[in-house]
Amino acid sequence: MSGDEGMGSLEPLVGGEMARVVLRTEGLTKVFPSVAGRARGELVLFRGLDFAVRAGEMVAVVGESGSGKSSLLHLLAALDRPTAGEVWCGDRAVSRFSAAEAARFRNREVGYVWQFHYLLPEFSALENVAMPLLARGVRRGWALERAKVWLEEVGLGDRMENRSGELSGGEQQRVSLARALVTEPQLLLADEPTGDLDGRTADTVFELIQKMHREHGLTSVVVTHNLEFAGRCDRMLRLRDGRLAESGI
Repeated sequence: MSGDEGMGSLEPLVGGEMARVVLRTEGLTKVFPSVAGRARGELVLFRGLDFAVRAGEMVAVVGESGSGKSSLLHLLAALDRPTAGEVWCGDRAVSRFSAAEAARFRNREVGYVWQFHYLLPEFSALENVAMPLLARGVRRGWALERAKVWLEEVGLGDRMENRSGELSGGEQQRVSLARALVTEPQLLLADEPTGDLDGRTADTVFELIQKMHREHGLTSVVVTHNLEFAGRCDRMLRLRDGRLAESGI
């Protein structure tokens, strides 16, 4: 982004005060090597992206398939490293984390919801939600108690003992949302969280994500192809031709 498209326009007021920046990028670039026939080249998803997300915001990222939306989210979550530039969470350079630091960051500070739920089929909904806490080494009984609380939060208090194959698509995504939030992160990153759901179910799940965002004081970035859902967020950013800019519907 150029300077006049960057940070200056992305500073919403919260309660009359300028909200602190929770997540920001500087010169973020992601390039993949590509081979066409015998020629070697580069696939540039984006280059030099600068943007900021402030505390309490819900920001939607939209764009055509293949524009790099999911890759951008992976970089924000320290699931991948940029070719150049930086991702900052507060005053920490996420893009410089070691593998162990990145894993700790994701386990403690980031809730991530994928398009596919990735629930472990051999475990109950309760056990699936408890997994991030168990991976941290938390006592099993306490982890299951916290998982129970979050399943009740997403309206699945009566489905805790069901395995993923016994749940509907919407219920599976509710479980994945509870799993993302059981560690009580400050950031929620969602990659097409309603992409595999039918219209009415998708709307219900998106409303639930918004409810969790508001009630738990989250800062959220949601990748979606659904412009109607994107329009319900505080801001919408469009990724196109390797550039990211404010967008209206």
